[in-house]
Amino acid sequence: MMREKVAQLLKSALEENKSLFLIDLNISEDNQIRVILDGDKGVTVDDCIAVSRQIEHNLDREEYDFSLEVMSAGVSEPLTLPRQYKKNIGRTLKIKTKNNEKFEGELTAATHESCTLKWTAREPKPVGKGKITVQKEATLPYTDIMEAKVMITF
Repeated sequence: MMREKVAQLLKSALEENKSLFLIDLNISEDNQIRVILDGDKGVTVDDCIAVSRQIEHNLDREEYDFSLEVMSAGVSEPLTLPRQYKKNIGRTLKIKTKNNEKFEGELTAATHESCTLKWTAREPKPVGKGKITVQKEATLPYTDIMEAKVMITF
């Protein structure tokens, strides 16, 4: 009952700010509500406050004893939705597939089904000794991706 009420309030709050989207909603046995958001343009503190107020002010504390935590998806959190890939085009991703393949490169494209990475690699020359630098590209369906993280560079 509480989960449905919170989900409805959350849906209403997200309809007011279409650039935000839900990553995770978790409600523990002791009614600790944890909402993780992301946004096409990032998530501000004001965004979290607005969503928090929308939920908190519309839940009856007499009926439910709860705690509420609304936060943005952390930088170290893996990408889970195609919408997150789209907002990170141009950034470097590290991807591990279900076949244990590992890729690290610039995210150049993202659709509803897959993402495309480009990177440079050193490979042996086709003839003779030494190595040459080549451009590589891989298009990975989201269904094959076990984990994808944005690499932070300083």
